[in-house]
Amino acid sequence: MYVDFITEYWYLFAMLLAIVFILGLEPAQRRAAGSRNVAPAELPKLQYREQAVIIDLSDNETFKQGHVSKAINIPFKSLNDSIGKIRKHQAKPVVLVCETGANSRKAAMVLKKNEFSNLYILNGGLASWKRENLPLEKGRK
Repeated sequence: MYVDFITEYWYLFAMLLAIVFILGLEPAQRRAAGSRNVAPAELPKLQYREQAVIIDLSDNETFKQGHVSKAINIPFKSLNDSIGKIRKHQAKPVVLVCETGANSRKAAMVLKKNEFSNLYILNGGLASWKRENLPLEKGRK
């Protein structure tokens, strides 16, 4: 019965497999990066209770337009060159923030290779922070 269905509607079965693969991809990338997600509402608690360091991966102009309070701006493109700058925060929780979370996952892999172990990614990125109407700091670099 199942074989008949799969044979007759193979394209539906192929789409199902593709969807399952895509849904499993993000958690697999997160595990490979050695990071955990943190919800926007939980970030201030992590920041103040555990002295988490927030690294905003936006370019300088985007950062000036609005970022999470006390975030350090290290543009994603210059992360490899800036490892020494953030090495002093290696023992603390490090929260990576970008617009949607995609660059944060890539940055987590870079930091993991550089022996950072307590890594978090802002779930949904700065876009989710804004959707929840959480405060943004503007201006400073």
